[in-house]
Amino acid sequence: MICRLRVFCGILLAAFLLLPAVAEDSPRISIIIDDLGNLRAAADRTLALDGPIACAVLPHTPLAQYIGKRAPQLGKEVLLHLPLQPIGEALPAGLGGIDLDNTRRQLAGILTANLNSIPNVAGVNTHMGSLLTQHPGHMHWLMTELQRRGDLFFVDSRTTASSVAQRMAAEVGVPATRRNVFLDNSTDPREIDREFNRLKALARLHGSAVAIGHPYDETLAYLEWVLPRLRGEGIELVPVAELIRHQAPTRIADYQAVDSLE
Repeated sequence: MICRLRVFCGILLAAFLLLPAVAEDSPRISIIIDDLGNLRAAADRTLALDGPIACAVLPHTPLAQYIGKRAPQLGKEVLLHLPLQPIGEALPAGLGGIDLDNTRRQLAGILTANLNSIPNVAGVNTHMGSLLTQHPGHMHWLMTELQRRGDLFFVDSRTTASSVAQRMAAEVGVPATRRNVFLDNSTDPREIDREFNRLKALARLHGSAVAIGHPYDETLAYLEWVLPRLRGEGIELVPVAELIRHQAPTRIADYQAVDSLE
């Protein structure tokens, strides 16, 4: 019996050693799923994805409390998906939104209420914001409020190439990064696959890259299929906070210089 047990343990050890290892300097990617908080099926499917996916939750939504409590239990980050004013009056930022008419005090109050509506928030990323993220004053106010809290990172979703949000975060001292790829501007699975491959290529080129997707059926189905295969490609899926820690201080300028690759 002991002999059989030793043989069995030996087989398990050999199988473990044959698993592809992810090196310390392997390319890192982070994936954020936006617009969570309203649909239970989409939330549960996102929470069930393999690995440390970041869940970006809209404030004051029916499932904000549920996702905020459940995600950390499953090894996933919680982000406040912060609504910011977009270009065009026909596109309101929505509940919990910040716009150009807000004073600094109002901005701080809205941000605080938004953060309080979602448990366990680790960072903030932008929802819409193609207008507001171009304005250094409001972005400086926002980053100053985040810096005062001392425990939040920021992700610029980059809905406009003119965004100054990441630069303001760097100036204030808020740990920050930016979106490099939108996975699902098209929900055609071939297009999602193309964008995911571009994400991996950018990560190999720069050491890390960030993708944003949405809880569409097509996006979630693709991620359910592809994420378990990542390790075999030598690419590591990591939380956003870890990706930011590994990025070089010059990474902001580096990413802005490679917009043409995206």
